[in-house]
Amino acid sequence: MLYTSFTDKNILVSTAGWSSEASESFSMLSLTDPLMPFESSLDILFENIRKVIEANGTPVLMRFFVSDPANQTESVRKRMVFDCPVSIIGQAPLNGTKIAAMVWCRESAAICRISDRMHKVTERGIDEFWYTGGLSGADGSYNQTVSLLDELSAGLEAQGLTLESNCMRTWLFVQNIDVNYKGVVEGRNTVFDRHGLTPDTHFIASTGIEGRTENCASKVMLDAVAVSGPGVLVKYLHGESHLNRTSQYGVRFERGTMIEYPDRRHVYISGTASIDNKGKILYEGDIERQTNRMIENVQVLLSEAGCGFGQVGSMIVYLRDIADYAVVKDIFDKRFPDTPRVIVQAPVCRPGWLVEMECVAIY
Repeated sequence: MLYTSFTDKNILVSTAGWSSEASESFSMLSLTDPLMPFESSLDILFENIRKVIEANGTPVLMRFFVSDPANQTESVRKRMVFDCPVSIIGQAPLNGTKIAAMVWCRESAAICRISDRMHKVTERGIDEFWYTGGLSGADGSYNQTVSLLDELSAGLEAQGLTLESNCMRTWLFVQNIDVNYKGVVEGRNTVFDRHGLTPDTHFIASTGIEGRTENCASKVMLDAVAVSGPGVLVKYLHGESHLNRTSQYGVRFERGTMIEYPDRRHVYISGTASIDNKGKILYEGDIERQTNRMIENVQVLLSEAGCGFGQVGSMIVYLRDIADYAVVKDIFDKRFPDTPRVIVQAPVCRPGWLVEMECVAIY
């Protein structure tokens, strides 16, 4: 992985690039001036997104992290001229600015819009189906989760795929997670039971994290990706020396998933916190020790996939308490000075967890 970064006009752009016959890259774009008005921030952000795309190829995913989705989402949408999977989530960047963005590019990818929420990304005979920004009008987090997963499943089935065989990664963004996460867990369990996703088969890599949308009635937003193509192999990551199986405490997701293509591997590490292999929160109340244990847990999962932090292209770090930002930023700056990342405010699914991270590796 080749890491580059530059600062220009009050923005930091960090890029990790992986090259072969099918090169791809991750870029993280972070504004640096907390005093800048939002519209001015958008001008600079989208100017640099265009530069990233010109340098790196077709965008296959954009995620925007905003501080006030009710007032900012429409302005972001108006600037979007790229027909690609897009996710806009209320998770404030913790450097004090109003917006940050992640852009995943591939040099030779082709994108086809299937619906407002689903795009097909095709590259070298492999199809990815990205479902982004899924919202439901159902009542409560349980019903919204069931509705969204059913919609995802129906969309995949229309393409000849299934949730259980082809969906590789989900993100469940939950408004007021301390209250609504229980309904999300129960709703996912209900849908997984219908699809035969049990402790005896496998689950789907996932992050379940606090996240708000422009619609205050929406308790849950869903993003997901499914994969189909010849020669694709899948390995589920457990890290059993350091982490337990999630089903042991009533939830259903894989700690990580490695997808092996004919020419490369993608490794999705789920949201990972400071936990041991009995499911116990480690170092309650101690942000520094929790952060270091979290990183250790991720290292174990990456090692199980045959790679390490040197192959990681992007990191998203979630904090419950903004007062912990300086400590966590210092740890990441020292350990991963070049890796594209963003640190956002987003409480984890258990109040005792002060910090969580996810990442994607390519090798």
